[in-house]
Amino acid sequence: MPGLPAFCLRPRDVRRGAVLTLAFLAAVGAGACTGSWDHSGPGRSTDAAALVARTEPSETETEAAPGAVPGPRAPAPPDREAGTADRDAVARAAAEAVAEGKSAKSAAQDVVSRSGDRWAAVYDQGEYEAFADDLDGHWTGVGLWAGRLRDGRIEIDRVQPGSPAARAGMRAGDRLLSVDGQGVTGLRVAEVVALLRGEAGTPVVLKLTRGGTDLTETVRREQLRSEPVTVRELPGGITVIKVASFTRGSGDRVRSAVRAAPPGGGVMLDLRGNTGGLVTEAVTAASAFLDGGLVATYDVRGEQRALYATPGGDTARPLVALIDGGTMSAAELVTGALQDRGRAVAVGTRTFGKGSVQMPTELPDGSVAELTVGTYRTPGGRSLDGAGITPDLAAADRVEERARTVLSGIGVGP
Repeated sequence: MPGLPAFCLRPRDVRRGAVLTLAFLAAVGAGACTGSWDHSGPGRSTDAAALVARTEPSETETEAAPGAVPGPRAPAPPDREAGTADRDAVARAAAEAVAEGKSAKSAAQDVVSRSGDRWAAVYDQGEYEAFADDLDGHWTGVGLWAGRLRDGRIEIDRVQPGSPAARAGMRAGDRLLSVDGQGVTGLRVAEVVALLRGEAGTPVVLKLTRGGTDLTETVRREQLRSEPVTVRELPGGITVIKVASFTRGSGDRVRSAVRAAPPGGGVMLDLRGNTGGLVTEAVTAASAFLDGGLVATYDVRGEQRALYATPGGDTARPLVALIDGGTMSAAELVTGALQDRGRAVAVGTRTFGKGSVQMPTELPDGSVAELTVGTYRTPGGRSLDGAGITPDLAAADRVEERARTVLSGIGVGP
């Protein structure tokens, strides 16, 4: 089993936690941006790996993300923060279950469920092992991004072009009713993801409803890949860098795109719908626009840490960050850093607001419990958890047009 990954952010299906810290990037996307998703448990993911919102350093605290610098240890509070699970209680319950020949995962989940920790989750070994591939931006599935509505129904958020689901004619807005005969209404997003995934070439029967009409489609799973960073040029020397998620290599791709942008041109950093990912990649992406300095701070059980940008970024190029309600976790960390450092103008709508820190703990049977241990803050000291980021210029539609207006006001574009 791969070692516990170090530091990832994203949102999840809160009933169970949603997708594992660095782990189950369950690609079944979260639709917080539409306002239709249950904010008590967003779960944005695909059958791939949902990069969901949260932040978590590795269980071994010495394996913090590059750029993470320990700070002074604050006095530990007499009791853990309200709404968080007690790690010792979880570990104890798991150990007792194993000694009795029972499931450590189930025992741990019972403790987590009673704790009120809305971001905590417990994953089995198979789910966790899938995370390694997910973090590289590839997986085996059918190409659906979906989320759970407030009433427990599962709705398709988008379909990956060229995927088995796309070829079968599935569309955003379709409601998923069952997978291979098993009803999915009321399931956690991670559970739906597990049903969709499997070996490449194997068939899966999906029952959906569209406009009151039930549909049944049989598709075959394939090895799929997502492109986390895409670049396009607009008239007037404006470069649009769209970051869909912070998977491995995305930070360097952002830096390369900035270096290749036309001299004197502006950049739109499009983080709309970005559900998060690896914090190391988020810091690297922020470094493309900063010459060192603070990106964020976070605490882990009272110990303060800081994340710093790598020196040498482009600090002169005009920059606008595009955000919306689907901008989560690692993407909020980047936006908050660029906004607080006076480096970018944020245009769009308020972001999701996921700023708590989870840390994974391996249980005796190889399953992993991910528990909330703290929060992260922007360079200006803002806690984004539950509040999100307010854009400098509010724009619910024609966002790129408004962003171009901002850039033209500082001498970029026609």
